[in-house]
Amino acid sequence: MAHAGTASLTISELREFASFTAAEQRYIRRSLDVGLGRQDAFKLWARSAEETASIRGQYESYGELRSLRGQRPDEYGFADLDTFMGKLVRMAAYDLAQESLSSFSAFRFLYERLLGAWARPWLPGAFCGAAALPQIRPDRRKTLLHSISEAAATAPGWSTREPGFYPEWIEVEAA
Repeated sequence: MAHAGTASLTISELREFASFTAAEQRYIRRSLDVGLGRQDAFKLWARSAEETASIRGQYESYGELRSLRGQRPDEYGFADLDTFMGKLVRMAAYDLAQESLSSFSAFRFLYERLLGAWARPWLPGAFCGAAALPQIRPDRRKTLLHSISEAAATAPGWSTREPGFYPEWIEVEAA
């Protein structure tokens, strides 16, 4: 019975990923390759000099991932909050400024996989903080901030279940 529950949750994750735009799906897969060290993102994803520069910037931005994964601040205290949220908001701002993620759902999907389930309570604050920064164009700020539901922003609790689906590059064979 537990297997059926796990399969059902994985199918939900697949459906959620399928609901994202093609640009969001591509950026999430690329970001997971960069952040999890799965593939050489330059070889796999760079189609232009602009994308090469974007991937280089993403590698630099994601340089804090290891330390973020190890910090896990207390949800009720304020010790180390500035260090953790500062790094997380800076990384989130980089991703949002790339203009490939257009919703909180896509952002949350990516960051749950980059950091783990434990990070869920921190993601609404990081998203809102990053989306409100002046580095994000005003029209994008509005779109991004409107994409987070009241339920997501004020959730009383968060699942501790780790994500099961990590989308990857799929090579399309030419016919």
